[in-house]
Amino acid sequence: MPETKKSSWRISSKKISDLKVVVLCILAATTFWILNALNKDNYNTIVDYPIQWEFDRTNYIPVKPLPESIQIQISGNGWDLLRKYFNLNEPPFSIILAEPSSRKFILSTELKRPLGEFITPTQLESLLEDSIHFQIDKIVTKSLTPYLDSAGYSLGKNIEIDGAVLFTPNQITLTGPSSLLESFEGKFPVYLNENRIEKNFSRQVPLELEKKIEDLIQIQETEVEVSFSVFKYLEGNKRLKLKKVNFPRTVTLENEELIPILSYLVDERKVNELKEIEFEAILNYGKRNREDSTIQVDVVPKPDFLKDLKIDPIQVKLKYE
Repeated sequence: MPETKKSSWRISSKKISDLKVVVLCILAATTFWILNALNKDNYNTIVDYPIQWEFDRTNYIPVKPLPESIQIQISGNGWDLLRKYFNLNEPPFSIILAEPSSRKFILSTELKRPLGEFITPTQLESLLEDSIHFQIDKIVTKSLTPYLDSAGYSLGKNIEIDGAVLFTPNQITLTGPSSLLESFEGKFPVYLNENRIEKNFSRQVPLELEKKIEDLIQIQETEVEVSFSVFKYLEGNKRLKLKKVNFPRTVTLENEELIPILSYLVDERKVNELKEIEFEAILNYGKRNREDSTIQVDVVPKPDFLKDLKIDPIQVKLKYE
């Protein structure tokens, strides 16, 4: 039976023991060196030092998240700098604002002396930022007038709202930061979330705020009743009689048999009135286009209950003898 050779790469227990001793010596020496180094003074580093804001939170509110730290350059004992660098049990520096809405930033020069005293025995060398910006507004209450936001609904084809839209209640009360409430400019948008409305509308509609400000503003009313009437425009057309104005005897139309067609939309409530109107297609020679010898066709009358008036043809060609 052949002999089994021992592995040549196996480390003996004596060598392992010696290796452990070496590692422990290196570790002890490194630890001793670090501890000795940290006990020395005159180190210099940059840290993000924590800050906290103190103001009347009953009457004021931050519009944007407040800065939580400020970058500073400090010097001093190694242990002190280590604690401040890793924020180990370091109390935040308080910035006290008596009237926070009266300003938008604090100059770093204003903080240098009190912050320097606060972090002793560490020495404050400088603040890396020129200023700390913030936005804190006074909390106010405003009444806004509701209105329909056009992006929140659509009407059916040829449908229009008849008169004013009614809201109950007719005022919406908001409480929040003054600058945000002023941005509404006295009006509050109401979203119907309805498409192709074709009938008179009356419904309780929930009031909504944009996601980015809903945590900052409180609405006293949760919903509003919206009601309005609608009417429809009907499509129609008429054949028109031509009426020439200021035409010389030597000027005629290239097509004297032409009959213009007027197409329009008429308020459905005014159909009977439309039947009593005689329309004319006016051709005024004095308004001709001298360059191409054409005249624009004009229609009279044009009652206000008609819209989208279109004439075919819109102009005619003149013929000279």
